[in-house]
Amino acid sequence: MKVVVTDYIENNLDWEAGKLKERGIEFAAHQLKFRPEDEVVAACQDADVIVVNMVKFTETLIRRLPRCKLLIRHGIGYDNVDVAACTRHGVVFAYQPDYCKEDVAEHAIALLFACARKVVRSRRTLEESSANAKWDFGGLFPIYRLDGKTVGIVGVGRIGSRVWRKLRTFGFKFLGCDPYLDEATRAQYDSIQWVDKETLFRNADFVTVHTPLNDETRNLVDAKALSWMKPTAYLINTSRGPMVDIDALAAALKEHRIAGAAIDVFQVEPPPTDLPLFGLDNCILTPHIGWASEEAGWEIRESILNDILAFAEGRPARCIVNKDVLKS
Repeated sequence: MKVVVTDYIENNLDWEAGKLKERGIEFAAHQLKFRPEDEVVAACQDADVIVVNMVKFTETLIRRLPRCKLLIRHGIGYDNVDVAACTRHGVVFAYQPDYCKEDVAEHAIALLFACARKVVRSRRTLEESSANAKWDFGGLFPIYRLDGKTVGIVGVGRIGSRVWRKLRTFGFKFLGCDPYLDEATRAQYDSIQWVDKETLFRNADFVTVHTPLNDETRNLVDAKALSWMKPTAYLINTSRGPMVDIDALAAALKEHRIAGAAIDVFQVEPPPTDLPLFGLDNCILTPHIGWASEEAGWEIRESILNDILAFAEGRPARCIVNKDVLKS
């Protein structure tokens, strides 16, 4: 049995190599993100199990890897994997839906507070005032109290629900938009008022996005949605870059039609130097770091290793997306 990693974010995978060697499992790790498909095929053609971070697994690529029987995504989202193609070619596809849920929720909250208290701009104000030997708060105000403000959560799943749980003692009101939650699940979130997308965008002081990326959610925050927001409202996106129409957001920020935004994810990563959000005082940008914590890093490594060992022992991976493959 052989396991191949196509690309990874860890400094090294020595721990995985050692654990699999103990079980007599061959292991190889590569950094093939952005590499031609032929290179991916050459590295993975003899793999029984493939672990992928960001390499795009299209139908063409999956078809060229007939030995692969289990594909594991290192992460929550899997928009880089053609799941239907996996099913057609008999490849079980598993992912790690519990990965970094606490960390992304915490990062979204950190960005929300940074927007509200104008933390980034305050540092600039301090340095400018220090240089001039007098306080100058120009451009910093208004700053509003958070108590009593409304947080709109788009997608109240594993991460969105944790944003609510962590924030509910701060005196916020909550709006939720998630048409896929049943009534029993909604009832668990007793302080969330359930509304449609337009109502949420029109009434929230902070809109935070936590939905998976698919054809339905791509450009979920477009020019129309931004036009619904209050001029004092902020947008926070820690989910996926294509959720937000960046050009429309940049226009709304430049024209001060909304108060600001905080963005951790981008359509192209890292974003190009001509990203229209660069240089805007009312936009906080972070380098897709919401997932990051030492705890999350080790949790996902152990989870993926357990999926691999389960496969080696003839058992299914923990979280399989296309379970119909198991029947065949």
